[in-house]
Amino acid sequence: MTDPTTLAAWDHRHLWHPFTQMADWLAEEPLIITEAEGSVLVDVRGRRYLDGVSSLWCNLHGHRHPALDAALAAQMKRVAHSTLLGLSSPPPIELAHALIGVAPTGLTRVFYSDAGATAVEAALRIALQYQQLRGASRRTRFASLVEGYHGDTLGAVGVGFSETFHRFVAEAIVPAVRLTPPHVFRWSRGMDAEGALAASLAEAQATFAAHGPELAAVIVEPLVQGAAGMWMHPPAYLHALHELAHRHGALFIADEVATGFGRTGRLFACEHAGIAPDLLCLGKGISGGYLPLAATITTEAVFDAFLAPYEEFRAFFHGHTYTGNALACAVGLASLQLFDEERTLDRLAPKIVRLRERLATDISPLPHVGDVRQQGFMVGIELVRERASRAPYPAAARIGQRVARAARARGVILRPLGNTIVLMPPLAIAAAELDQLVDVAREAIAEATAA
Repeated sequence: MTDPTTLAAWDHRHLWHPFTQMADWLAEEPLIITEAEGSVLVDVRGRRYLDGVSSLWCNLHGHRHPALDAALAAQMKRVAHSTLLGLSSPPPIELAHALIGVAPTGLTRVFYSDAGATAVEAALRIALQYQQLRGASRRTRFASLVEGYHGDTLGAVGVGFSETFHRFVAEAIVPAVRLTPPHVFRWSRGMDAEGALAASLAEAQATFAAHGPELAAVIVEPLVQGAAGMWMHPPAYLHALHELAHRHGALFIADEVATGFGRTGRLFACEHAGIAPDLLCLGKGISGGYLPLAATITTEAVFDAFLAPYEEFRAFFHGHTYTGNALACAVGLASLQLFDEERTLDRLAPKIVRLRERLATDISPLPHVGDVRQQGFMVGIELVRERASRAPYPAAARIGQRVARAARARGVILRPLGNTIVLMPPLAIAAAELDQLVDVAREAIAEATAA
């Protein structure tokens, strides 16, 4: 392997890192990860770090899991990739069968892609074409939640606009119809949970009454708006939006790229509300955190609308070179099997309770913690300059980055969302490691806010 000094120099000279102010990055030595095992990452100089964000929310069963390594090695001896355009292969077939076996009721067809944003793009295009094919030519818009995030391709930006991430492309997109989730009313107007839910539902009903005939679909991150800052809404809100969408002739798209595969305590967040979407978007954890893979799953009714003689050109003319990649699908199948073999969700339940207890006793009382939000193994710790008024830290304070630096010095990797500290460890994290994660988060927050 190239020596650490040369790697650092080449990184600074050649790489452009995502979601990173490169002026800051170039001013310091890069952290270069070369190995991993379980919940631990190892850098180029041999230093060990607890992976507190599951390598960007995707690692489930730990790094270098023997079953996933074996599945990847076995498939490499057969074929790494062919194509699903005019061909097929066992791994995407077998994974599709397994996914349908665990997906919400009524979902029957799997369309593969390679990232969460592309899964969302496929869902949006399927919804648009479906409505056109059934003669609903006016249905060309989407509805989504305020501060939703669904990826960074232009279609995904249109339904998930974030001022911080997307302001430079705002004029190039058609904005979605916005629905205000309950948490906005709670924090902006000081309403209690019941009042905030009632206000959100009243607004949603009015919005659907005004825009229902032009909506192709509603897209929602079920229960947790991740990139917005780990903002939560109750299952009752999700259930109501699902009912409103169908009442007004729109499809319901559940973007479970972040919430899927156990993150909320159940395999899919939709299960908490007892709903089955018309389209389900999956990514991140679908391959256990090993390889790029995503899927858009839909119903037979939606699929059937695309069936016709070739010359009618009703087919879904959309796809990617690596759609249904054999290596990724083989690992994805092995990852899904581990949920049963290792009783992943059963073993996760007490860890969720332990995490909730530790957050309440060790994080919530800190003087600059304005709010702690948790759904399963998804946690957002909002830091504020002044607790009573919840006045935020200015961006120039870079409080989230300061916490991440303090945590790294203590052997834990965290990545903040602005002033919100995210904890999202692998589902397989050991109990002692979970305590380490909370201990370090507490110490890092105390150090950064004291400064």
